[in-house]
Amino acid sequence: MARMISREEVMKVMQNALATALAVAALGAGGTAVAADPLKIVFTHHSSVSNSFWRGVKRGFDQACTDFGADCKMLFTNTEGSIADQVNNMRTAIATQPDAIVTAIADDAAICPVVKEATDLGIIVIASNVDALSGDDCGRAAYVGQNFIDAGEVLGSETVKLFPTEGPIRVLLGISAPGGNWSEDRAKGIENALEAYKSANPGREIVVDRIDSGTDLAVVAERVTAYYDAHPDLTAYFDMGMWEASFARVLEERGIPAGKVILAGFDVIPEVVDYMEKGYIQKVVNQGPFLQGYLPVVQVNLMKNYYQSAWSVDSGRGVFDIEGARAALESFK
Repeated sequence: MARMISREEVMKVMQNALATALAVAALGAGGTAVAADPLKIVFTHHSSVSNSFWRGVKRGFDQACTDFGADCKMLFTNTEGSIADQVNNMRTAIATQPDAIVTAIADDAAICPVVKEATDLGIIVIASNVDALSGDDCGRAAYVGQNFIDAGEVLGSETVKLFPTEGPIRVLLGISAPGGNWSEDRAKGIENALEAYKSANPGREIVVDRIDSGTDLAVVAERVTAYYDAHPDLTAYFDMGMWEASFARVLEERGIPAGKVILAGFDVIPEVVDYMEKGYIQKVVNQGPFLQGYLPVVQVNLMKNYYQSAWSVDSGRGVFDIEGARAALESFK
């Protein structure tokens, strides 16, 4: 089984990877023989070009491909969240016979068979952003991404510190993709933290509800707002992605004071940071989109050119307030 390394080790890996890339470039400039053909890598996933998070992943992917002189392509879906589009893109990629395919395994039943098709042909498959629930049995060489349950627990534990010290508590969980590995596991982690909070506050009324919130900003705004209109005593809303920003916009447009409803979610993107600046979003987890794009290319380079084995990477679970989120966003502009 591929070993999971820490975020601290990741930075050392990136430093070594960049040194390797510079050394290869220097050898090429000096006339020493280098690989005749660049590595060919295709990245597929389940999101469209409108998704801000995946544009961040692409920045990391593009940078790594530049650093290592690889021939790379990222294939977006036509429809946000479409597993069918992703599977079609994976089969398109397989037909081009790349050295490696990087993919998010957001649906084991649909994607694992295609992973096997690729690996049977000798194509390296690295999972990024979402791993198979079946782990190595899916056939991927390694996983670069977040431990979702752990990240959910950390976000929940940090956010409950902001809850009122007295009175009833009502919490809504927006399950962005019901049944999806990443969405369900993040929710499970948050629920674990909320159960711990209930145990520590046995005398308080604490209600936790779940809804299918969706993965479209307009849809999320509509569904969460409908719940809020029916439950104006809402204390906090947790989104399993970045879409809490759409509900923050509704609260702002209605003139509801920032902080009246505590908002928390995942992914440091411009829309989220904007509403953190305004005080409407209090906490966000950064899962390392740049690393999720960059490190798979590092792995493929080491596997193909240096005969190294794959290793899995926890790309991040840091919970940020506005200062940390702003710094993370600025660092990759």
